[in-house]
Amino acid sequence: MKKALLLAASLFASVSMAANAETVKLGYNGPPDMEKNAVHFFATTLEKIVEEKSDIEIELYPNSQLGDEQERMENTLATPSLNIASFAGLSPVVPEVFVSNTPFMFNTPEIARKFFDEGKYWSMIEAAFKERSGGSEILAVVEEGGFLAFTSSDKAIHEPADFKGMKFRAMDPSQVALYEAMGASGTPVPWTEVYAALQTGVVEGQMNPPMYIIIGSLNEVQKYLTRANVQYSMQFLVGNGDWLNSLSDADRKVLEEAVAEANAKTRDDVQANVEKRVQWLADNGMTIITPTEAQMADFQKIGQPGFIKWLGEQSIDKAFIEAAFKDLGKSDLLK
Repeated sequence: MKKALLLAASLFASVSMAANAETVKLGYNGPPDMEKNAVHFFATTLEKIVEEKSDIEIELYPNSQLGDEQERMENTLATPSLNIASFAGLSPVVPEVFVSNTPFMFNTPEIARKFFDEGKYWSMIEAAFKERSGGSEILAVVEEGGFLAFTSSDKAIHEPADFKGMKFRAMDPSQVALYEAMGASGTPVPWTEVYAALQTGVVEGQMNPPMYIIIGSLNEVQKYLTRANVQYSMQFLVGNGDWLNSLSDADRKVLEEAVAEANAKTRDDVQANVEKRVQWLADNGMTIITPTEAQMADFQKIGQPGFIKWLGEQSIDKAFIEAAFKDLGKSDLLK
């Protein structure tokens, strides 16, 4: 897939940016709902700020109208467009991004934000993506709903031992690795098929932030929610390189400032709504489980080494792994 993405970018490298240069499409997952979908909140806020302060017009395409993760990324690398991609969309170009998906890596939202805003590792990811994509850029890390939680149908998850023998929906290979480290199995299932897979028992559980559990009505087919702070949920705003280079200095400045402002507002909105969303799920049929400190330590003790081992087996430059854990002051975990 990586080769396909880069080939698509090279094939369209000669496309002229002159035509319709001030209008750009922005595609992403999830419904056009400001309350339920933080990614749509970010996109709408960005659109408003940019259009108020420049001649750039942003056209929003929620609900994957511009294609699935692969199709949207290929289009973004090839044409004047913007895309909010998940790990599944970004990783074919920079598989090193999976390092930031290490389970139980962040204890608080503030630690996660500092990691992406100030860390050396993320600067390395941005540079690698720009080089490999032919000039396209990661413009922001967009929060989508706080920490991921585990959900399950018939068996409550309080500690790692509870995973033994269970079947979980996985979004990407990194999630498969996490479930296997816990003693469960992971099966890739597209988001559009998750509800049916849980309803029919193809899989018994999954992990997502409360926002996506609500969007997908997963509370109807899942009984338990375990707040294990698995991973901090985020997606990635990507901009086509040729389009970005076609902007005037003034418009580029407006775009960058608008991205930062929209991101800050989205973070505030996410933080303000996490507990409300968890309570909504409790009020609508789910049993909420909050692991003890000892149980959280067990999750980390079992989940992280297995995942780090999986990272080492991938075609990932070890320097990225070392930089990420150094940014967090956790280099000892790599010994």
